[in-house]
Amino acid sequence: MKIRFDKNLNKKYILGGDFMYLEKINSPADIKKLSIDELKELVVELRTHLLERLSKKGGHIGPNLGSLEFTVALHYVFDSPKDKIVFDVSHQTYVHKMLTGRKEAFMEADKYGSVSGFTSPKESEHDFFTIGHTSTSISLACGLAKARDLKGENENIIAVIGDGSLSGGEALEGLNNVYELNSNMIVVINDNDQSIAENHGGLYKNLRDLRESKGKTETNLFKSLGLNYIYVDEGNDIEALISAFKSVKDINKPIVIHLSTIKGSGFKPAEINRERYHYGSPFDIETGEFKTFGNGQVVDTYKTLTVDYLLNAIKKDKTVAVINAGTPGAFRFSPSVREQMGKQYIDVGIAEEHAVAMSSGLAKNGGKPVFCVYSTFMQRTYDQLSHDLCLNNNPALLLVYGASVYEESDATHLGIFDIPMISNIPNLVYLAPTNKEEYFKMLDWGLNQTEHPVAIRVPVVDVVTTGEEDSTDYSILNKSKVIKKGKDVAIIALSNFYNLGKEIADDLGNVTLINPVYITGLDEELLEKLKKDHKLVITLEDGVLDGGFGEKVSRFYGTSDIKVKNYGIKKSFPDRFVAKKFLIENGISKKQIVKDIKELLEK
Repeated sequence: MKIRFDKNLNKKYILGGDFMYLEKINSPADIKKLSIDELKELVVELRTHLLERLSKKGGHIGPNLGSLEFTVALHYVFDSPKDKIVFDVSHQTYVHKMLTGRKEAFMEADKYGSVSGFTSPKESEHDFFTIGHTSTSISLACGLAKARDLKGENENIIAVIGDGSLSGGEALEGLNNVYELNSNMIVVINDNDQSIAENHGGLYKNLRDLRESKGKTETNLFKSLGLNYIYVDEGNDIEALISAFKSVKDINKPIVIHLSTIKGSGFKPAEINRERYHYGSPFDIETGEFKTFGNGQVVDTYKTLTVDYLLNAIKKDKTVAVINAGTPGAFRFSPSVREQMGKQYIDVGIAEEHAVAMSSGLAKNGGKPVFCVYSTFMQRTYDQLSHDLCLNNNPALLLVYGASVYEESDATHLGIFDIPMISNIPNLVYLAPTNKEEYFKMLDWGLNQTEHPVAIRVPVVDVVTTGEEDSTDYSILNKSKVIKKGKDVAIIALSNFYNLGKEIADDLGNVTLINPVYITGLDEELLEKLKKDHKLVITLEDGVLDGGFGEKVSRFYGTSDIKVKNYGIKKSFPDRFVAKKFLIENGISKKQIVKDIKELLEK
């Protein structure tokens, strides 16, 4: 086996593909046959394959490198799947998959995409839940433990959670309830002193004090909840980890094992720039530099335009507050951008529910909150949106990112449920811009008006500019824009599907094209007028049909003679799909829709 030290690696790694141990690992049972020295070599092999795969495919870099040793140790000590290991958010499960029969997906380039980036019971008996959101593992593990106790069984239940995820309310609710079990429940805290970006909040002071005191500081969050506690200072040392896990195997009470780990361990660029290497595109192993595609030219996106807009708004108005729930990179809030925003930038950590309620409070007291949130994570906030914000009718502004079939394709990160979820909440105004000028005008209105909670569905398609300032008065609610007037057929094309609607209208010729603008209400006056010279209304929406915008239009026309056909996504949890193919499967393409329209007109 050829081994060398690299300038970017703290530890040795293997050259030439001569792997002595990993090739023989087909299940956790095989790990138990290895000596400690052999386990250390296995760790080297695993890190090598991780780096090779990550450098070619991209993915969660820092989390997986930092959790490598404790994942090996968990499978060495415990007996999965009898003993059940639940990983929070799944950002750190690549090694787990390599050790549980899926190593080819990380060793063979043509199979890199053959497994999900998250845990999946469909893939393995060693995965107990499909998980892609944070702060869930402790609650899920509590359920497993309670069921075990009710059945009179005796397996170990292990919940793995990172320090960043601890700020999520569900994680603290779960920890609070663990005490009540009074039986085997092992909570492994992977503390690398980092969320995606830096940690925020008071609990992280206690974690820091615990690390600095080697777990001995008098104030201890976990002990205060009635839990037993073990601290492991060398959280990337395989021997220390094995010793700690052996000491709690088959324990008859709940316990927390607090590991101090290094995010990105073994790869210096990831250790140094922990935020940048949390998740990334392919990179050069030798230099650590991320690879660029095309000519490397920076192109404006709605994300970059939003950053510029918010920076300008903050300079003009000291009451503007930009709020983010622990995912600044998703919105292009780089460290320099955050520094420019100063005190007007608020990162609440993984706490979307708190962010919405805080936004309501800010708005109530004269602030101008702008909460930037990914559609898939906004799902957590329904009660706060409905009760804390909209019931109180406070004028907060929400920017909803990633709400599209074009954005995320993993079942854990879908952005297609926002329209049914929030468009039916009273008082909320949900807007869908189709170009840069509309978007900026909506931002201005949403930020400065004082009558409604406002959400804007940030486009995910390429930036479109008209070159003309938008003069629309968005305070006059639920007024659609007739872009092209025709007869017989009206195409109402919402949000990211507007361009598709335009292409269909251009193909058909003398038809009406409408940009509805408002998701939360209908332009009933316009819809009534269409009855006079139209036979068919088509709706296009980039989201699930059930409970969506199109159904509102269908309901309006109800018993009238006008025909309505809604196009959108079937209600399901699609997983790792290709957008174009997926849309065709849902009957959404210019060719198919044009064909449908012609057939419907002939009937």
